[in-house]
Amino acid sequence: MAMMRKAIVLAALLVAALQLSGCGSTHATVRTSRGEDLMLLGYDPVGYFADGKPVRGKHTLPATYEGRTYYFASEDHRRAFTAAPARFEPQYGGFCSNGAAYKVKLGSDPTQFEIRDGRLFIFGDILGHEFWLLDEKENTEHADAVWPQMRDKGWREATLEGWIFRVPWYKTGPALRQEWREKHPGRPEIVYDTGGALDNIVFKYPGWRAREGHDQRALGVPGEPDDPESRKP
Repeated sequence: MAMMRKAIVLAALLVAALQLSGCGSTHATVRTSRGEDLMLLGYDPVGYFADGKPVRGKHTLPATYEGRTYYFASEDHRRAFTAAPARFEPQYGGFCSNGAAYKVKLGSDPTQFEIRDGRLFIFGDILGHEFWLLDEKENTEHADAVWPQMRDKGWREATLEGWIFRVPWYKTGPALRQEWREKHPGRPEIVYDTGGALDNIVFKYPGWRAREGHDQRALGVPGEPDDPESRKP
């Protein structure tokens, strides 16, 4: 009965989300003042591979691939990307790689990442990152298997379908937290406010927590009014 009620609530949320905000973009993009559909909140996709860390790009060094725009920290990085964009693009549309394993397209924080076998994996937040590491091989196999089914769906539609029609291997947040505790005895609990379903599904956009600084440092977007670099003296 409880599962039935939850399914009804989620279905109602799906209808509200689609009516209020549409299905959402197929990739974790944000629209800039220049009309670009920007990936990674302006972080340089080549920087993860070349520097081994998140590197902010410059809005004056853009490149666009299949309608998605990326910013780069240097002209060399931009040239490397344009020569082989598929090599540097993040997996699963830049959405949280942990969520993708459950057919969920939600969240995108360019500071939370891993590189495995030449592939860039982005996570929605520190929780998604830690949960993915619990069994990265299995999570990657699941996400690779289901990604073709949701690749061309808007992120709101895909996420709510994933929540309502759960894959057989679905794990809830509390279950993942318990698994994390058992694997990391003695480590402090990870405290992070994910923002709630309404903001994440209806009112906000992919990457909003990282961009706006919800329970973390605000990243902003290069070249936009919220760009922290532009406010430095």
